[in-house]
Amino acid sequence: MVKCSPRILNRTFAALADPTRRRILEHLAQGDRCVTELARPYSMSLPAVSKHLRILENAGLVSRRRSGRVHSLKLETKPMQQASQWIEEYRRFWEESFDRLDEYLKQLQATEAK
Repeated sequence: MVKCSPRILNRTFAALADPTRRRILEHLAQGDRCVTELARPYSMSLPAVSKHLRILENAGLVSRRRSGRVHSLKLETKPMQQASQWIEEYRRFWEESFDRLDEYLKQLQATEAK
């Protein structure tokens, strides 16, 4: 099993649960952006966007760098990689379970056909 703090996973999934925050991460995947650039596509106030950014920061999904009055944000991938590994473990578990069930059902059908 992947060793990942439940607190980190909870924060990551909570941050990713919101479509606005996922879109912000999509923008950051293209490169670092300042807060006003990230806020531009949304019909919400700058403080509202800042609230979303704080949630992403608290989850470790973005980091902030300050240069004077300009705040630049950068995508941080480690929390998503950990979440992806966690999901992958369960995907494999369920896939193997379904494969075993499928094999069992095939054996039952073969036995009944005789």
